[in-house]
Amino acid sequence: MIKIRKASLAQSAVKPAQYVNDDLPQIVLLGRSNAGKSSLINCVINRKGLARTSSSPGKTRLINFYLIEAQRNEEIKSFYIVDLPGYGYAKVAKTERDSWLAMISRFLKDKPEQKFLYQLLDIRHDPSFEDREMNKALTEAGYGINHIAAKADKVSKNEKARNAAKIRGEFCLEKDELIVFSAVSREGRERLLADIEEIVFGLLDAKVSEMSSEVEEAVNEE
Repeated sequence: MIKIRKASLAQSAVKPAQYVNDDLPQIVLLGRSNAGKSSLINCVINRKGLARTSSSPGKTRLINFYLIEAQRNEEIKSFYIVDLPGYGYAKVAKTERDSWLAMISRFLKDKPEQKFLYQLLDIRHDPSFEDREMNKALTEAGYGINHIAAKADKVSKNEKARNAAKIRGEFCLEKDELIVFSAVSREGRERLLADIEEIVFGLLDAKVSEMSSEVEEAVNEE
């Protein structure tokens, strides 16, 4: 499993000119305002308080880019975890919610090949109308979406199994396609880090393997 060496808030943005401008992979988190994105980030990087949780859901209006340095064996690579503004909080005016959704849309259209989307869902509840609509819009736009059922420590073992099954049914997921996660018990952390390892290090491995095969074919032809 990869080891997280460093983590910092690299950039906050509201418009494209403020986005980070490099080719590093981006693990993009989206979900309702109280879905637990900040707690998940702090758990994954094993550091308290870098991603700030708010006592007033719906207050975060920025796209936050966290620069992460990870190590696998002797190899070190960097990537971003991107925390998008929460959608669907009831106490926020519709005009403001719409502006946030437009911000999210603009961001996802910028260098989509670098982005790997994770939608956070609260395992205590059935997916909301906003959860379903966001998922539908992104799927229809051609984005691949991974799913995380967060706050697993807040339900009983039976409720966790039952509610996870409901979420899988809602989004037509196989059992291993939903990460059940808790920032408190750290359930699902290793699974998510394995996903990140595959994205950040596995893509490089695939390119190296492809290049090696091309070289081998060229040698055989000679």
